[in-house]
Amino acid sequence: MIESLSSANLPAPRFRYSPLVKAGPFYKTAGMIALDKDSGKLEEGGVEKETAKILNNLLNALPDFDLSLDDLYSASIFTTDFDSFPGINQAWEAVFPEGQRPPARTAMGVTALPLNAKVEIEFMFYKN
Repeated sequence: MIESLSSANLPAPRFRYSPLVKAGPFYKTAGMIALDKDSGKLEEGGVEKETAKILNNLLNALPDFDLSLDDLYSASIFTTDFDSFPGINQAWEAVFPEGQRPPARTAMGVTALPLNAKVEIEFMFYKN
Protein backbone atom coordinates (compact mmCIF):
# COMPACT_ATOMS: atom_id res chain seq x y z
CA MET A 1 0.00 0.00 0.00
CA ILE A 2 1.25 3.49 -0.86
CA GLU A 3 0.35 6.37 1.46
CA SER A 4 0.68 10.11 1.02
CA LEU A 5 1.85 11.83 4.22
CA SER A 6 2.15 15.47 5.21
CA SER A 7 3.30 17.49 8.20
CA ALA A 8 2.19 20.80 9.66
CA ASN A 9 5.91 21.38 10.27
CA LEU A 10 6.66 21.60 6.55
CA PRO A 11 5.86 24.48 4.21
CA ALA A 12 2.56 23.85 2.45
CA PRO A 13 2.94 22.51 -1.10
CA ARG A 14 2.37 25.19 -3.73
CA PHE A 15 1.37 22.64 -6.32
CA ARG A 16 -0.40 19.27 -6.27
CA TYR A 17 2.06 16.71 -4.84
CA SER A 18 2.68 14.64 -1.73
CA PRO A 19 5.39 16.02 0.58
CA LEU A 20 6.23 12.44 1.56
CA VAL A 21 5.15 9.05 0.24
CA LYS A 22 5.34 5.81 2.22
CA ALA A 23 5.51 2.52 0.32
CA GLY A 24 5.90 -0.34 2.77
CA PRO A 25 9.08 0.32 4.77
CA PHE A 26 10.31 2.94 2.27
CA TYR A 27 9.66 6.68 2.55
CA LYS A 28 10.56 9.33 -0.01
CA THR A 29 10.19 13.08 0.25
CA ALA A 30 9.34 15.31 -2.63
CA GLY A 31 12.17 17.64 -3.53
CA MET A 32 12.48 20.22 -0.78
CA ILE A 33 13.56 23.80 -1.33
CA ALA A 34 14.32 26.31 1.43
CA LEU A 35 10.85 27.67 2.08
CA ASP A 36 9.85 29.25 5.36
CA LYS A 37 6.95 27.25 6.82
CA ASP A 38 5.00 30.32 7.94
CA SER A 39 5.62 32.88 5.20
CA GLY A 40 6.18 30.48 2.29
CA LYS A 41 9.13 32.64 1.20
CA LEU A 42 12.44 31.29 -0.01
CA GLU A 43 15.37 31.58 2.41
CA GLU A 44 17.87 34.18 1.20
CA GLY A 45 21.63 34.14 1.56
CA GLY A 46 22.94 31.52 -0.84
CA VAL A 47 23.40 27.79 -0.96
CA GLU A 48 24.62 27.30 2.61
CA LYS A 49 21.62 29.07 4.14
CA GLU A 50 19.21 27.34 1.75
CA THR A 51 20.69 23.93 2.57
CA ALA A 52 20.52 24.64 6.31
CA LYS A 53 16.85 25.67 5.96
CA ILE A 54 15.98 22.51 4.02
CA LEU A 55 17.68 20.33 6.62
CA ASN A 56 16.00 22.24 9.45
CA ASN A 57 12.58 21.81 7.80
CA LEU A 58 13.27 18.10 7.44
CA LEU A 59 14.38 17.71 11.07
CA ASN A 60 11.26 19.53 12.29
CA ALA A 61 8.97 17.21 10.31
CA LEU A 62 10.61 13.84 11.01
CA PRO A 63 8.75 13.22 14.31
CA ASP A 64 5.44 13.67 12.48
CA PHE A 65 6.42 10.77 10.21
CA ASP A 66 7.85 8.67 13.06
CA LEU A 67 11.24 8.84 11.35
CA SER A 68 14.73 9.87 12.43
CA LEU A 69 18.04 10.53 10.73
CA ASP A 70 18.95 6.93 11.60
CA ASP A 71 16.30 5.87 9.04
CA LEU A 72 17.72 8.11 6.29
CA TYR A 73 19.64 6.10 3.70
CA SER A 74 19.91 8.36 0.65
CA ALA A 75 19.73 12.00 -0.39
CA SER A 76 19.85 13.65 -3.81
CA ILE A 77 21.01 17.25 -3.94
CA PHE A 78 20.31 19.50 -6.92
CA THR A 79 21.98 22.90 -7.18
CA THR A 80 22.17 25.72 -9.69
CA ASP A 81 25.41 26.95 -8.08
CA PHE A 82 27.80 24.01 -8.09
CA ASP A 83 30.78 26.32 -7.56
CA SER A 84 29.37 27.06 -4.10
CA PHE A 85 29.09 23.40 -3.13
CA PRO A 86 31.43 23.90 -0.14
CA GLY A 87 28.57 25.89 1.44
CA ILE A 88 26.22 22.94 0.95
CA ASN A 89 28.81 20.70 2.61
CA GLN A 90 29.12 23.06 5.60
CA ALA A 91 25.38 22.98 6.27
CA TRP A 92 25.34 19.22 5.68
CA GLU A 93 28.18 18.55 8.10
CA ALA A 94 26.40 20.52 10.83
CA VAL A 95 23.65 17.87 10.70
CA PHE A 96 25.92 14.89 9.97
CA PRO A 97 29.05 15.54 12.04
CA GLU A 98 32.08 13.26 12.17
CA GLY A 99 31.14 10.00 13.86
CA GLN A 100 27.50 10.01 12.73
CA ARG A 101 26.59 7.78 9.78
CA PRO A 102 25.59 10.01 6.88
CA PRO A 103 23.30 8.73 4.13
CA ALA A 104 24.48 7.93 0.63
CA ARG A 105 24.40 11.17 -1.35
CA THR A 106 24.23 12.23 -4.98
CA ALA A 107 24.82 15.80 -6.15
CA MET A 108 23.71 17.20 -9.49
CA GLY A 109 24.22 20.57 -11.12
CA VAL A 110 21.06 21.85 -12.80
CA THR A 111 20.16 24.99 -14.73
CA ALA A 112 17.06 25.98 -12.74
CA LEU A 113 14.98 25.02 -9.71
CA PRO A 114 11.47 26.01 -8.55
CA LEU A 115 11.03 29.60 -7.31
CA ASN A 116 14.63 30.41 -8.28
CA ALA A 117 16.01 28.28 -5.45
CA LYS A 118 19.69 27.44 -5.60
CA VAL A 119 19.30 24.08 -3.79
CA GLU A 120 16.70 21.31 -3.76
CA ILE A 121 17.09 18.03 -1.86
CA GLU A 122 15.05 14.85 -1.83
CA PHE A 123 15.44 12.25 0.92
CA MET A 124 14.80 8.51 1.14
CA PHE A 125 14.22 6.61 4.37
CA TYR A 126 13.82 2.97 5.34
CA LYS A 127 11.93 2.00 8.49
CA ASN A 128 10.88 -1.58 9.07
